[in-house]
Formats: sequence, C-alpha cells, structure tokens
Amino acid sequence: MSGLLCVTFGMVMLKNSPKRPAARRPFASWRRLLGLGALLLTVVLLIGYGRYRRQVNRYVRRAYATFTVGHLTGREKTPLLTGYSVHGIDVSSYQGRIDWPVVASHRVRFAFIKATEGITLRDSRFSANWRAARKAGVYRGAYHYFQPNYDGAQQANLFVRTVPRAPGDLPPVLDVEAPQFHDVAVMRRNVATWLRLVERHYGVRPILYSNYSFYKRYLAGHFDQYPLWLAHYEVESPQLARERWIIWQHSDEAHVPGIRGAVDFNVYQGSFESLLALRIPAPDQPATTAK
Repeated sequence: MSGLLCVTFGMVMLKNSPKRPAARRPFASWRRLLGLGALLLTVVLLIGYGRYRRQVNRYVRRAYATFTVGHLTGREKTPLLTGYSVHGIDVSSYQGRIDWPVVASHRVRFAFIKATEGITLRDSRFSANWRAARKAGVYRGAYHYFQPNYDGAQQANLFVRTVPRAPGDLPPVLDVEAPQFHDVAVMRRNVATWLRLVERHYGVRPILYSNYSFYKRYLAGHFDQYPLWLAHYEVESPQLARERWIIWQHSDEAHVPGIRGAVDFNVYQGSFESLLALRIPAPDQPATTAK
C-alpha cells in the first residue's frame, strides 16, 4: 500500500512540476549571422566593383587570356581604335615568332621593336624582327628599356652598338617606367644622358615612352623637349593635353593576326606623312622635330 501511495504521489508531482523550455536550435543564430555577413560582403563587393570596374575587368581579361593562351591560333584580331588613321604595335621576344607580312596586311603601319635593356641585355629576337619588319613594309623603330639604377651612358652605348643607324627608320625610343630606383634626381640625370648621347649618334631626337602615372609623378616638366609616347589604358583618351603626346599606347592586350598572343596596340595622333617626317634623316638632311 505504501508503495502504491509513493507512485501516485510521484505522478502527481511530475504532472504539477513546471515545464522546461524547449531547447533552442544551436545553429539558428549562426545562420542569421552568416546571412548578414554574406549580405554585407556583397554590398562591399558591389561598391568596390562600381569604383574599380575597369581595373577589375582588366584583371579578369588578363587571367582569362593566361588560361586560354594555349588555344590561340595567331589569327585573332582586335578592332582598330576609331578616330585614328595610323596604327602600330611594339614587340619584344615575348611575342615569339612573328609573321610580319600578315601583320602588315592588317593596317599596322609602324612597329617599335625592343633592342636592349639595362647595360648588358640584348633582346633575343631583335635582329630577326628588325629585318623582317622592314622587309614586310612596316616602318620600324627600336626601343631601350631603361634600368634607373644603371649609368645612362653605359645604357646608351649598349643601344647604339646594337641598333644600326639607318636613314628612314623611326626615332629611337627610351622606355622609362621601372619604379625601383634610389634617387629620382639621379634617375633623371641618367635619362637625360641617354637621350643626349643617342640623339647625337642617330641625328634625330629620341622619343620618350612612359605610362601615365609614372610620367606625371617623375618625368613631367623635365623632358618636355622630347616627343612623348604615352601608355594609358582603360580610358577613352589620354588624360594629358593632346599637344603633349604624339603616340598613345591604348592597350597591352590586343590581338593582331600574325602574332600568337597579346601585343601592345598604339595610335599615332598625326597623319601618316607627319609620322614619316620623324624618321632618321640621311646624312646630308636635317632632322625634323615633332610638333
């Protein structure tokens, strides 16, 4: 009897005891936090893309080109930039073997070919490109990639030993864009030395090449007597007055039939006749200065 009373009492106590709250699902709050985080990240990415759209698109295109380069045929073609009648390219050993007659047949009127870099480096395909471009009827010029921590005279000597002086060729070019230098004043003196010595040797004023940011920061106002070839991408037109530059490198990811892979695309802002007027003169002819 006492046992039955105990069981009955226990059942009554259990029935009348307060109910425990249902256990909360442990991941519900985490899912909400993750959802808010994903939404915030999406907003940040959209704002960043809106601000840096051109740069992002450029990186995406270049990444895609890297993955697909093995499938290129050398027949791909980038449309010519509208508003200009004189188009050209610049090349180095990076482009590999070039079919210059095919290049010439696609309205490429001029080409600047890498010859040298620093004080010792000669481009491995310079001689082949130099001969083949002229044979194909493409007006050619040579350029030197400037290393700012090396002596300007030594760099000029390497260039003049590599590039023959031939009347009818386009002026030599100094490519100044490497940012690793110790002293901007020393860099400018070496640039000035190269330009002076090369002008003396070829009898024509060299062209100075640089990208927009580097030029504005380090070169503007110091070499205004030299024609400027400006690299400026992802813009409708260079953000410099038209009278300051003569050649605009508007893309470094163009395709020209005859070249397997990307190549730099350029336009000359004057007429074809004014481009020809810049060429290295015969020994008995005065040099023409770009306006």
